[in-house]
Amino acid sequence: MTFIDLINLYVDGGCRGNPGPGAIGLIIKNSDNKILYEHAECIGNTTNNRAEYTALIKGLDLCAKFTRKKVCCFSDSTLVINHMTGTWRLKNDELRALFHEVKDKERVFEEVVYQHVNRTNQNIAIADSLLSNAFEGRGVSRERK
Repeated sequence: MTFIDLINLYVDGGCRGNPGPGAIGLIIKNSDNKILYEHAECIGNTTNNRAEYTALIKGLDLCAKFTRKKVCCFSDSTLVINHMTGTWRLKNDELRALFHEVKDKERVFEEVVYQHVNRTNQNIAIADSLLSNAFEGRGVSRERK
């Protein structure tokens, strides 16, 4: 299998109520901005922060299908991005465990970078739409050709 040098991962997680029923949505794109994979699923009762981390963990798992090189992760979660970049300290033990799970997933790749983007980002809007679809019973996990 030939791996791609650069993958862009856009993730979103959320719940209805906090805590409440949660879902994740994500898209994986190549450097030409073509969607390679999209995924959405309900993840059970959770908090917003856990849902954001869960989306990132699932996204990194799926990125391993396409690359071992560089993954650029984009999220509108200020908390997750600031944790992953080391800007903010982790104070919550449960989130610390999820942080370490992400760090374990990173080991597959040569480089993983994190970038905060606004909710209005076109690709985050797609990921958000996917998670909304999961809430409506329309989860998806498919590779785009």
